[in-house]
Amino acid sequence: MQAPESAGKRLELLRQLVPSLRHLAILFPADYPASVLEKDNVQAMARNLGLEVEPHGTPTRRAEDIAPVFDALKGKADALYVISHIYNGARIATLALNMRLPTTFEAGGLMSYGPDGADLLRRAADFVDKILRGAKPGELPIEQPTKFNLAINLKTAEALGLSVPPELLTIADEVIE
Repeated sequence: MQAPESAGKRLELLRQLVPSLRHLAILFPADYPASVLEKDNVQAMARNLGLEVEPHGTPTRRAEDIAPVFDALKGKADALYVISHIYNGARIATLALNMRLPTTFEAGGLMSYGPDGADLLRRAADFVDKILRGAKPGELPIEQPTKFNLAINLKTAEALGLSVPPELLTIADEVIE
């Protein structure tokens, strides 16, 4: 899925949407190794950009695990980077909006950027077809995503009092109004 590798682009887009970004909080499921790797990548990239970073690992499988993270974030973050594989997206979106905290993730966040899920499924079907036709799975090449989607939520931007730069709107694959 190339989530750790696309973290830099996601962070760059978030900075364009939130030019005043200086303090970044990262919310990640601490019990999922791929998310910890992505958190480490985001943290390193953010620090290279001169941002202060505050990671918050949580099990996040239960809704009650989320509120304490937001209590700890009050006044400490300009934006929240939510790592994929996290549960309770609607709860996170609500709490972030109530705190007027811009977020990058799919479920109601300000923006999301990542591999196109439909394209990944089509390509996976191609692999299945090849295997069913006799190809040996171990001989098939590993492929990375080639199509990525940018979604910008104008409702969330408006609620946060943010203006979305026109150049981002022109490159967005989806604009939620």
